[in-house]
Amino acid sequence: MVNLQQERLSRTFGALSDPTRRALIARLQRDGALSMSELAAPFAISLPAVMKHLDLLSEAGIVLRTKEGRVVTFRLTPQPLEAAALWLDRHATFWSDSLDRLELRAAAKKRKAKRT
Repeated sequence: MVNLQQERLSRTFGALSDPTRRALIARLQRDGALSMSELAAPFAISLPAVMKHLDLLSEAGIVLRTKEGRVVTFRLTPQPLEAAALWLDRHATFWSDSLDRLELRAAAKKRKAKRT
């Protein structure tokens, strides 16, 4: 179970690592479900290149692909992004607390050095 969750999280972060894929996600978030051609329109890359990005997002579970006739439509699915956000929140809390403690120690050490 843990390995499956780790694998899903890795796929999600891998999919989010590319600026074109993040832009595709942002468009779907802003505009809702869009066809392949609507999604590809603002990009200065080929339709097959956009399709490869969408395939990766689909494999990561971030987008859902549906086909009606010859029109392929994509929409966001929130679960993988929610899982990634939860993971980031847990780690942000840890690092924030750790940095706060480090700051307190540094301040105490600085005060001690001034006294001597």
